[in-house]
Amino acid sequence: MAGGREVLRAVSLSAAPGSLVVIAGASGAGKTSLLEVLAGVRPPDEGSVTHDDRPPAPRAGGFGYVPQDDIVHRDLPLSRTLRYAAELRLPAGTSAADVAEAVRRALDDLGLTAVAGQRVGLLSGGERKRASIAVELLTRPRVLFLDEPTSGLDPAAGAALLGLLRSLAHQGTTIVLTTHTPADLSRADTVAFLAPGGRLVYHGAPNGLLEHFGTDNVEEAYGVAADLPSVSAEEGTEPSAGTSSESAAPRLMGPMRQWWLLTRRSAEILARNRLSAAVVVGSPIMIIAMFAMLFRPGAFDPAAPDPASTAMICFWIAFGAFFFGLTYGLLQICTELPIVRRERLTVLRLGPYLLAKVAILLPVLVAADALLLAVLRGLNRLPAADGGVYGSLFVSTVLASAAALTLGLLASAAVAEPGQATLMLPLLCFPQVLFSGAFVPVPKMSALGSGLSWAMTNRWAFEALGSGVGLDELWAHGASPMGPPLLASYGDTFAHSAARGWLWLGGFTVLFLAAAWAVLARKCRRAARG
Repeated sequence: MAGGREVLRAVSLSAAPGSLVVIAGASGAGKTSLLEVLAGVRPPDEGSVTHDDRPPAPRAGGFGYVPQDDIVHRDLPLSRTLRYAAELRLPAGTSAADVAEAVRRALDDLGLTAVAGQRVGLLSGGERKRASIAVELLTRPRVLFLDEPTSGLDPAAGAALLGLLRSLAHQGTTIVLTTHTPADLSRADTVAFLAPGGRLVYHGAPNGLLEHFGTDNVEEAYGVAADLPSVSAEEGTEPSAGTSSESAAPRLMGPMRQWWLLTRRSAEILARNRLSAAVVVGSPIMIIAMFAMLFRPGAFDPAAPDPASTAMICFWIAFGAFFFGLTYGLLQICTELPIVRRERLTVLRLGPYLLAKVAILLPVLVAADALLLAVLRGLNRLPAADGGVYGSLFVSTVLASAAALTLGLLASAAVAEPGQATLMLPLLCFPQVLFSGAFVPVPKMSALGSGLSWAMTNRWAFEALGSGVGLDELWAHGASPMGPPLLASYGDTFAHSAARGWLWLGGFTVLFLAAAWAVLARKCRRAARG
């Protein structure tokens, strides 16, 4: 069932060890659903699936699954992305030499040795598809499931890929794949043809397909399939995938080691993507430069303070820290969601995965926040104060960035593609500006606006910065006549300790990170269910 609709009906077939089985049929006939059921990616609502008379267990190893989307990082050289995949998927304790041998063997099996040093994003479509298959071959699966591996390839590249899959079958690996390409059917040992509605209308050798359908070519078979009765490959049996032997579940990497591996992988991906690295490093420098030009010197001079400017300086520091964190987090997950979904089926723990993103980006944010405060102080845009004051300001900006980073990760997990994440940027920023309490003090807001302000991380960063720098005291005792009226409009906004804002920001950081975990876990489960 999918969306309340029955997508497969009484399908019964089997795959012998070392055979190449092609599942064909019109769009919407249930090919991908059948493949996922056979692979154990999604459980059947009725009936059963067995591998060597046992239910399929993806985490137990022995099978490979290649979805339609690429499951290799495009910013890494092919050999590097395979090495990280091997370290992640092979049993814990596998030696470096064995990891290197697994990578070498997978490259050799797929004819990719010559392009091992090239960045994956520069490979052709056929080479990237083979690279995704190479990821699955690292663990030497007994059964390999592929969803439309020749889709988008030219006829020559598609034929070459099927030839490689045929050679894998000759080596003893059972190959089961879906296809829209008629030429793929003739290269199979067995064809399973589905009619609209998820009915199996043919199961047998390719050379009997046209006779069964009463057509002159495969293309015509798609048109008459709906009128044919269902067939059964083996009466009384359920879908099964034959394998040559049974193996115990591998001992997987522990959470801390997985976190360290994922952290190293994320760091290398960021470092090798020159545009992303330039944005990460350059955007804080540009914003700091604009802040330096925007604010005038001496606004915090106790003898002649400028209350309005001091409030705006605190707000824009808070918003700058928020903007840094949000933009860093927004594209972290949605760009690699197919890889996350695939790895989640076998080895990936979402906690270490998310914490690896934080571990890579938070130190950059800490450095950006420190630079922001140092430059503004050096240019006399912040007051001359002791280390305690600047320690408070630093903690406030770092916590603001951390909360925004995890909000960005949550948004990145929630959207389906990078374009949607880009659209989320103004939607997430605008409320943070309006309801922070800087332009309209919280006591002056409507009841609804005041209530909404409690959910804005920028409010708590703004208040913590104002408390840390002592705006209340500065405004009350300064020479400016607008100090007391402005102070009255803000009420007790800055009367609390900065630690109050820190608690809120820390709480939001934990909440957003937990929500990102829940959203990502749900997406992975939903992908498995279809």
